[in-house]
Amino acid sequence: MADSAFFCTLNHEGILAVIGNDASKFLQGQLTCNLNYLSETRSSLGARCTQKGRMQSSFRILLQDNGCQLAMARELVEPQLADLKKYAVFSKSKLTDDSANWVRFGLGQADAALQSLGLDLPAETDSVARANGLIAIRASEGRAELWAPIEQGESLTQQLKTLLTEADLNQWLLGQVRAGIGQVMDQTRELFIPQMINLQAVGGVSFKKGCYTGQEIVARMQYLGKLKRHLYRLSLEAGNEVPAPGTPLFAPSHNSAVGEVVIGAKAENGVELLAVLTSDAAQAGDIHVGDLQGPALSLLELPYQLDRDREIQR
Repeated sequence: MADSAFFCTLNHEGILAVIGNDASKFLQGQLTCNLNYLSETRSSLGARCTQKGRMQSSFRILLQDNGCQLAMARELVEPQLADLKKYAVFSKSKLTDDSANWVRFGLGQADAALQSLGLDLPAETDSVARANGLIAIRASEGRAELWAPIEQGESLTQQLKTLLTEADLNQWLLGQVRAGIGQVMDQTRELFIPQMINLQAVGGVSFKKGCYTGQEIVARMQYLGKLKRHLYRLSLEAGNEVPAPGTPLFAPSHNSAVGEVVIGAKAENGVELLAVLTSDAAQAGDIHVGDLQGPALSLLELPYQLDRDREIQR
């Protein structure tokens, strides 16, 4: 295995399960992604919004037997369950916290390890491979999630230790930052609309699926092009701590905060993070963490370009 290959446990997330004959139909009216695109070999990112288009959660959604599973920030599972159950009263679907039934790993540069487990995972993002009760999902280039039933968790962990270096969660989050994949955490619940974290650029929003909660606001922002806040990738110099999600960002040209941290991670030479910023503040470039006297941020490139015409074809 290459020195850069690693695995870690994704213990920061939980799983919300929606099972039953009406599971997909019910979720289709609740989520930003199009469940008609899901299959045994295809997953998706997505979000659930308020009526005003603010994200209550973001997640990766996966088809399972007679239903779906949504992996999201662990703190959001219970509040999302409680809220979704209000709308599922007349639906033939059961909603549960399925977190305790699965163990999930994040793998980096580990396709050879997956193959040794019988999983031939395509390189295309969102691809899914299944074998021997295990599920592998391509999260982004060189990164994969590995899901296993809890009863296989201990033996699988030991197998992975023989194949890969065990890392901490930071290594996985750094890859997520560099892939430009934002995520709603407990601290940022109902703070962003999907386009603010570029969710439409990474396949998490469908503009052809029809109505869902918050759809009118999300569609209006896409078609009118009036959104002034987007996701940016930035860095802090070495010696700085990773700012928590929701930490405000400031610029001398503004009297109030110009954005908020989405997620961050330690990097080789400092800290890298994703943040939602006003476009003018990002262009000006003088941005600080916490207050105007806080550490200065530098802009980095994202691995993709925003393209409205391409995005609205989903």
